[in-house]
Amino acid sequence: MEYYNGIMCVDYGELTKEPDPIIQYYTLRKNVTRGNVTVVHRGGGEGSYALIVYSSLPEKYRARYLSKYGDPETILKQQRMEEKVKTDEEARKFFEGYTYEMNGKETTLSGKLIEEYTLNASVLNALIGGMEEQGRLTRTLNNCRRNLWKEALITSENLRELYGHTLPANEARLKEKIALYRKEGYSALISGKVGNKCTVKITKEAGEYLVALKRSRVPVRTDAQIFTEYNRVAAERGWKPLKSIRSLTGWFKRPEVEPLWWDAVHGELSAHQRYGRKHKTELPGRRDSLWYGDGTKLNLYYRDEDGKMRTTLVYEVIDAYSEVLLGYHISDREDFEAQYNAYRMAIQVSGHKPYEIVHDNQGGHKRLEKKDGTDEPGFFDLICRVHRPTAPYSGQSKTIESVFGRFQSQVLHQDWRFTGMNVTAKKAENRPNLEFVEANKDRLFTLAELKEHYAEARKAWNEAPHPATGIPRIEMYRQSVNEETDVVTVHDMVDIFWIWAKKPVTFTPSGIEVTIGKIKKPYEVYAAPGQPDHEWRRRNTYRQFYVKYDPNDLQSVRLYWKDNAGQLRFERVAEPYMVIHRAIQDQQEGEAAFIRREQEANIRDRIERQVIAKEIEYAYGVAPEQHGLSTPKVKGVTKEAQREIDRRTKKYSRDPEEYRIGRATKKISNLTFDQLTDNTIDVKRVAGKL
Repeated sequence: MEYYNGIMCVDYGELTKEPDPIIQYYTLRKNVTRGNVTVVHRGGGEGSYALIVYSSLPEKYRARYLSKYGDPETILKQQRMEEKVKTDEEARKFFEGYTYEMNGKETTLSGKLIEEYTLNASVLNALIGGMEEQGRLTRTLNNCRRNLWKEALITSENLRELYGHTLPANEARLKEKIALYRKEGYSALISGKVGNKCTVKITKEAGEYLVALKRSRVPVRTDAQIFTEYNRVAAERGWKPLKSIRSLTGWFKRPEVEPLWWDAVHGELSAHQRYGRKHKTELPGRRDSLWYGDGTKLNLYYRDEDGKMRTTLVYEVIDAYSEVLLGYHISDREDFEAQYNAYRMAIQVSGHKPYEIVHDNQGGHKRLEKKDGTDEPGFFDLICRVHRPTAPYSGQSKTIESVFGRFQSQVLHQDWRFTGMNVTAKKAENRPNLEFVEANKDRLFTLAELKEHYAEARKAWNEAPHPATGIPRIEMYRQSVNEETDVVTVHDMVDIFWIWAKKPVTFTPSGIEVTIGKIKKPYEVYAAPGQPDHEWRRRNTYRQFYVKYDPNDLQSVRLYWKDNAGQLRFERVAEPYMVIHRAIQDQQEGEAAFIRREQEANIRDRIERQVIAKEIEYAYGVAPEQHGLSTPKVKGVTKEAQREIDRRTKKYSRDPEEYRIGRATKKISNLTFDQLTDNTIDVKRVAGKL
């Protein structure tokens, strides 16, 4: 059944459907042919039926239809109402986002109210749409004006039975509600009882004043003093006075109020840690995925050289997967040296580079990072693929802090020299027995003993079962495999752990002097053990080099020079400069021979310098001998050395140059062209003098 051009119709299928048809097919065709039944639409095509005007059916067939299907008009009206009431999603969004104040607290509508108001808005939309459609139809047909409001009320009540909306059941009140809805929109559906201001005891303005009193640092007030001050000014400002301090304290502790004053009373860092969102993370599933590095107090007392009770610091590197303590360094400062040595030990114990390192923001880490404006990789860049600092002042986010805490409470706590946990610890067992420690001060560890004991404590921790697996931590670490981490080679150890000197250093006749720490150490380049490389010295004395060294092994350093492109090139390995005794009485075996050998080498160096220089002079005609002058003899050398210089420079292997005009002219006139060689007189030059 359906309306066709405003006429209620039924289709052939409904009338002739077997096994219990309302009218037989052939009987229906005869009635149509004879004009007893009106057809307004002839069927054609698959799924299309001819439409019969319901009112044109004979009475007996209408009775059968009512008995089988029910009143078609009622059914169609209900179907049309169901089609018209579509859920208004915009209304739902509005009511879900609507907030109001209740008892001084900002709140939202309950889920029940959101559903109720959304349904009412959807029904109103359908009613308004139906009234507008009926109005257009009335004007089009030029009919007398129908009572649209009465029909709207009937429709509303029918929809109430279907959906259970809560719109007014009175025509006048429904008319008012529709008018208000058209004017104000969704907010017109919210009950005046929601957010009733009569229930508000602390208004927004009064609440801000209370927060200001709580935040005040000059003067600082207790809750009792805030209660008194508030009630003193409440009457003149039109606020309701508070009845009890307890209610005020409860108001301050509300979740929406507490963050407004907490930082002023307890500090912003405390507020951040209390209210900042915390990540929920999962620890790595294999070794070397993540290492943590951090420094902390070594929680054991020791006795210094003066007998005073002291503590020190330790920098630890741990594997987050297994909780194994991989590397550490004990010192009084968390500086570059401590961090460098701890990571070096961790690499040596692991034999692999970690994928990621997380560290804090201590100053020493800056030296481990890549320097700005350079292409030279930093210490961390050579060790791992990723490194990052933790969020400052966020200890709870560090796995290493948890490990430290359990290591201290489970292992170090067993020793009576234990300093206790953090000074903020509340449990008595987490604090030291200072009376007992003072009484046994003479039995405290020395610093050396402390270091030995700490190494044993770390070993005990690493061999203890992991809380998650029950497997000893060190076994858990060794059994794990991480395919994405690189094995550390000897070449890697040089690249990673050898350190560049801060400034380039000049190689002088006394070698190259490198400042390591605050100590200057001289180094020499050797051709063979115990034999300085004089040939290399002749080429590189007073040349600047960049020096790289191993802080834990100063038996050699590596020298580099920088090319025009700014790239460092390896030159040679230098070893400690040889030191000999000046006094013959103090000299050891081999020193005298070394001195004589070096004296001879120095003479050879002087000869080589003279020979090379003289060859250049003669080649370009600037030698003093070529101009009738003499080169001074080398001082402090033997006659044999001087003769070697003269022989190698061929000072006497050629005829002396004639500088008197007459004789020179005679000499030139006696020459033939076949006699002109490189060893003969320069004809043009002599002729020029003439």
